[in-house]
Amino acid sequence: MNEQHVVVVFPHPDDESFGASGTISKFREEGVPVTYLCGTLGEMGRNMGNPPFANRETLSSYRIQELKEAVTKLDISLELLGYRDKTIEFEPIDELAEDLLKRLERLKPSIVITHYPGFAVHPDHDALGAAVVAAVEKMKKEERPEIWMHAISNDHEERLGKPEIIHDVTPYWDKKLAAIKSHLSQADGMMNLIEKHDQASEQVNRLKTERFYRYPTK
Repeated sequence: MNEQHVVVVFPHPDDESFGASGTISKFREEGVPVTYLCGTLGEMGRNMGNPPFANRETLSSYRIQELKEAVTKLDISLELLGYRDKTIEFEPIDELAEDLLKRLERLKPSIVITHYPGFAVHPDHDALGAAVVAAVEKMKKEERPEIWMHAISNDHEERLGKPEIIHDVTPYWDKKLAAIKSHLSQADGMMNLIEKHDQASEQVNRLKTERFYRYPTK
């Protein structure tokens, strides 16, 4: 694969680690620069650590530090989009798209990784994924990156078919696990699951495979 730049666009700290860090690690091993455009600080998340060490007022400060640690471990660049958690769905999509368009035109990615709108469970996921599509469709056709979309909903394969891109990220498992562990306030439940179950467990195997759909733009 000969990519020039990969841009990852997700709304929350930890989305990149759980959903795409194996693929990110593969690109970085190949020498491809990766930039993460993170929509919010996840300040409205329900998890506060286990046992809790954050509260509603302090959670954002923990999550930004966790995010910075994760992107350092993944060796990628970070840009914060500055939106508020759980409100992206209420932002005018044209304004979101214009913001993303300016960033994509500057970064010139060959691939953008984001969530598949309508199949991403969380309203922030759906809204930011839709804004990515709108931004890419504003670009000249010859300058458009591919859009790889991460679908999460239980019915996505039934409705969309099998994803075109399936990465076994087992060779990058240590890097993915390290990135996930960086998000301490959010990852304790997953870490307990991994540590208490055999490495062949369904949950662990699911994390070791990353799947994406190629989104057909207009």
